[in-house]
Amino acid sequence: MSAAPYGHDGADRVTDGPKGPPAADAAADAAADAAPGTGPGTGADSAPGPGLYGPRSVTWQCHADPVMWIAGVRALYLQALHPRAVRGVMENSDFRRDAWGRLLRTADFVGTLTYGTTEAAERAGARVRAIHRGLSATDPATGERFPVDDPELLLWVHCAQIDSFLHILRRSGVPLTDAQADRYVDENRVNARLVGLDPVGVPATTAGLAAYFDEIRPRLAVGADARAVDDFLRSPPTHPVLVPGRNLLWRPLADLAYGTLPAYAHRLYGRPAPASPTVTRRLRLTGLALRSVPADLRWQLPPGHILRAMRRMGPGSRPSPHALRTSAAILDRPGRVERDHEHDDGGGSRTWLSPD
Repeated sequence: MSAAPYGHDGADRVTDGPKGPPAADAAADAAADAAPGTGPGTGADSAPGPGLYGPRSVTWQCHADPVMWIAGVRALYLQALHPRAVRGVMENSDFRRDAWGRLLRTADFVGTLTYGTTEAAERAGARVRAIHRGLSATDPATGERFPVDDPELLLWVHCAQIDSFLHILRRSGVPLTDAQADRYVDENRVNARLVGLDPVGVPATTAGLAAYFDEIRPRLAVGADARAVDDFLRSPPTHPVLVPGRNLLWRPLADLAYGTLPAYAHRLYGRPAPASPTVTRRLRLTGLALRSVPADLRWQLPPGHILRAMRRMGPGSRPSPHALRTSAAILDRPGRVERDHEHDDGGGSRTWLSPD
């Protein structure tokens, strides 16, 4: 799923900062009460309730799609373009030594926020915020020390992540209408709150997200840190026995994720991308191939939040892109409010999701 540079995923083992549990524990502890086999009414993840999103949300339906793994790699490429954000990674994580574990812990954190109970998600966010408060890094251009929980950096990480998730989902064929895409951006301001941002200042629509990228683009650059991320993503360290598998499976997916970046990102990295129609065709074919694997089998893989959520809430909570099609006409209807189906958007207001 997500591959946020630091802290957002609750995944990195801190190498500089106060003693205490690593940020990886944020997601692990949040999900600890949700071990498979937990009986009804026991443990935080088996308590009744839909959590922060719930089956009526666009986020619930989308985050179960297997292309989210590609979206996570795209997010890393994009996030590395902010010199301070990527410096925070290099100084405070074991990014290059434990890539696969990081990716799984990232998925665990996003899965907890999306499919776990409200209590589990809030606890995961609180642990991440606590870790962030003790970390700092050095600006590669000025030598200035800065906190990694600087709101500008948290906002960049969040926006790059949500943009990547939404871009890959739609481009790979998930049938999101424009209204549903806006709703997805709005819903995930809850995620922004959990990592320490004021949701009022976080983009709530796709137009707002685009305006944010237009505003921040002059501050983006590719230095040594971003090139290290690029090199790593193209050829992550792997046991010699697994190198053929890496080259066969990982490298094409990483290349595909890179190919989906915006044109300015390709210019900054200095590497050409395939023609846009070629990238779209490859992404759609890859999406079809990944979705051909039965969902019940895919969801057995760690961290397993979706299956636990379905056990908690019943078979009607099963995530499916088809649910987005049936609700599209209602979601596209402007100004519709229904108090029986309100959802906290994280910014102190309530937004209507969908009917039963």
